[in-house]
Amino acid sequence: MNTPAFRSLHAPPRAALALCLALALPGAALAQDAPAAAERVAAPPVLARMLRSTDAAETTQKLLTTAGARPLDTREAKLDLVVGVTTSKIWNPATSRYDTVELRSYQSPGTNPAIPFVAPTVVTAPGETVRIALKNDLKPEPDCAQPSINTPHCFNSTNLHSHGLWVSPTGNSDNVLLTLRPGVSFEYEYNLPADHPSGTFWYHPHLHGSTALQVSSGMAGALIVRGERLPSPLRNGDLDTLLRDASNQPMPERLVMFQQVAYACRDGAGKIKTAPDGRWICDPKDVGRIDNYADQFGFGTWKNSGRYTSVNGVVLPTFTGLQAGRLERWRLLHAGVRDTVNLQLRELRSRSAVPAGLAGKALETWVDKNCTGPVLSQFEVAADGLTHGRMIEKRENVLQPGYRSDVLVAFPKPGRYCVIDAAAPASASVTQAAEDRQLLGFAEVTGLGEQIDTRALILRQLSASAERNMPADVLPRVLADLRDDLKLSAFAPHRDIAEKDVVGTQKLEFNITKADEYQIDGKSYAPNQARDLVLGRTEEWHLTSLVGGHPFHIHVNPFQVAAIYDPSGKDVSETGEKDDPQYAGLRNTWKDTLFVKQGYRVVVRTRYERYIGEYVLHCHILDHEDRGMMQNVRMLVPDGKGGGILPGHQH
Repeated sequence: MNTPAFRSLHAPPRAALALCLALALPGAALAQDAPAAAERVAAPPVLARMLRSTDAAETTQKLLTTAGARPLDTREAKLDLVVGVTTSKIWNPATSRYDTVELRSYQSPGTNPAIPFVAPTVVTAPGETVRIALKNDLKPEPDCAQPSINTPHCFNSTNLHSHGLWVSPTGNSDNVLLTLRPGVSFEYEYNLPADHPSGTFWYHPHLHGSTALQVSSGMAGALIVRGERLPSPLRNGDLDTLLRDASNQPMPERLVMFQQVAYACRDGAGKIKTAPDGRWICDPKDVGRIDNYADQFGFGTWKNSGRYTSVNGVVLPTFTGLQAGRLERWRLLHAGVRDTVNLQLRELRSRSAVPAGLAGKALETWVDKNCTGPVLSQFEVAADGLTHGRMIEKRENVLQPGYRSDVLVAFPKPGRYCVIDAAAPASASVTQAAEDRQLLGFAEVTGLGEQIDTRALILRQLSASAERNMPADVLPRVLADLRDDLKLSAFAPHRDIAEKDVVGTQKLEFNITKADEYQIDGKSYAPNQARDLVLGRTEEWHLTSLVGGHPFHIHVNPFQVAAIYDPSGKDVSETGEKDDPQYAGLRNTWKDTLFVKQGYRVVVRTRYERYIGEYVLHCHILDHEDRGMMQNVRMLVPDGKGGGILPGHQH
């Protein structure tokens, strides 16, 4: 078989198409093999890039021309997105051939036709505006109404959500209560405040009833906020100002977006075609689609399908351009719908035979026998776009749907490495079933063979960067923090919330009933019902789940983890658990999405700041959200008496 992802481990690498995130901005691209094609594809294209007013006009015009955009004001950028049906191919390792698929997708000028199910990356900065002109070019739906709003419906209607951005939830901003029918065009406008955190965010559809189907089709893109604010004695700065290499250029980085495209081919009776072992198959003349919640989503469907998690739109890619001993920033983004990714990096046994034609248990066995080197550490500097107060060292990085994780990694020596979705116990997975280990791809590392200590490398490189870049009045603090267990307190975007600051409590309980009703607080989603909160308050939330594990996500205001109690009442938010590392080091970290295990009590604290209006919270297993596991939130204006007033009303 002559597929690059499975070619001889000793064959010379093919040329890669490298893509920096922007002209004047660094960032090594993620180069990948495209199976059965003599090329590699780069990270998602950058078609929108914000520039500060201090940028030179020549640089502005050059960048816009390169990005294929029209000239824009230097504090704005516009991205045109068309939602349409795209026919393309996805590599299927189980059959050693491409499957033809027809999926809803984002189409945009400059989109790489080789990876059409990955949306463009938007790069912006605090204080700037992102305009996304969205056109719904899908076919009309004469009548897509259902007896219940919580029955998936209206698959050709859509809208847009800027996941994690701290912007207004109303009007034409991050308003997920809008519906864009086929034939409708609408421009979203995200005005990022000047104090918006820099970090890794993303965008995707969020229309109740069709969210999972559209995101699972690959309708998702990264949204990166870059910052240049140096810390001072009065305010914290952007981590980007510290993550710089020896030449004082921003550290090489890679965007690594995980997606789970659950396409299926059907027989004449409308049933999904399967192999004898139950894996989904497509015959050469079939066309795979995502069109049915009943059999393409739900407990166990992803595992049973035999489909592979893709990386930047490619199945079983090869990461290239890596150099032994070089520190890189990886922006990990779980843009899948319902399957946990437990990312692990480890060296491949030398002269291992290639896993040609292997799938399922056979491929898992190959991984067990050949991906046997020491597990590499990932040093997490931010989660969900928000910089930590200290780095968290991880050997397994558990990513639930909606999660982002910015990690510093360095490969200790040249060679070939396995990129693995490690096995996970049932309690750690959104599927509530033990997950098998799956190969995600390979990493080819060149350079000298000198062994390195990644922690020591990070301390040495970031200390040198601080010496060059940090103001004199904060330099001693930054250096002392780095030497004290790699702390980053001068770069954390939010102040800690102390228990004494809490003035109220909210309780939330996920549940799935025996009647297959998906509920929050005993009720399925009702658009005319909402949880009322009051602007300016600081509250503590207690999150629980009666049945299953669910990633809790709330729009607009992120939260700080205070404690995570296991069923015995032990707080595992710092130590984690013996069989599940996902909660280790989470105490005091800030997030916008957090997994709530069945029988656990998760305690988080949050401030309601700046923005009023109505938005949502929900489970980020998106078919759960479509089936009713969502709740509206109304942020009220304080009434001066301890309560709130709905905007537009008087008491």
